[in-house]
Amino acid sequence: MKQIQMTKNPSFSSISTNKIIQMNNVSTSYDSKNFALEGINLSIDRGTNYAIVGQSGSGKSTLLKLMNGMMIPSKGTIKIDYTTPNMNNKKFKKMMHEIGYIPQSLGLVKNISVFENIMIGALPRLSKIQSLLKKFPDGEIQEAMKIIDQVGLSGKETRKAYMLSGGEKRRVAIARALMQKPTILLADEIVSELDHVTSREIMDLIAEAQKRMNLTAIMVHHDIQLALKYANRVAVIKKGQKILEIGVEGDTIVDFQTGDMNTEEIMEMYANDTEK
Repeated sequence: MKQIQMTKNPSFSSISTNKIIQMNNVSTSYDSKNFALEGINLSIDRGTNYAIVGQSGSGKSTLLKLMNGMMIPSKGTIKIDYTTPNMNNKKFKKMMHEIGYIPQSLGLVKNISVFENIMIGALPRLSKIQSLLKKFPDGEIQEAMKIIDQVGLSGKETRKAYMLSGGEKRRVAIARALMQKPTILLADEIVSELDHVTSREIMDLIAEAQKRMNLTAIMVHHDIQLALKYANRVAVIKKGQKILEIGVEGDTIVDFQTGDMNTEEIMEMYANDTEK
């Protein structure tokens, strides 16, 4: 076996991992009795688009909460770029601004403007006085205006959030997350209740941002067809367990983890979703 010798005093300042998110045998519960998720193993590459698909109540949203430290697992381990996601972990708290999280509710402040909602994403970089008095540095304002243009909201900066359409509200939520300058973007059912055309517009917007900023985008969906169109890999969650992991290469569905499913069942799952 060939051995590689290293110098005694290497000059490396840090170690980077391609697997930005790793979950090993993770289980968690809301009531200490029943598992919301059980035995989950996930490995997500940096800079990719990963989708989580499943029916309501399957545990999809819980997975995102584990990734951003809102919940901690009952069993197993989670690492986000070598760091355990936990609100009590000082190292994780310092990197929380690197995780852009868009909940199902979007989390917008209804009675303030588009611009003010987006600037919430910059708050971790501002002093308490700047935040309180809304005295934003010129550089942050310029960055916000650039993002507003990128998400297609130019001319609507002063409009109150409650006055926006469903698609526009999602654009604001995306812009606020991008204003954080994240390395990871978590989005929970961001295109639910939108029409087909608007859903594709929002997904295209996220895909463009993901490539432009080299984001790791992790999105929860109901629609497996939509997920396969945009994601490098799709995990299917059923009753708290990951039963399948697939992706698309050319005109082929690539099976990374079948579990107990056979080829016919996988194709039927995809076909049934296409008919909806």
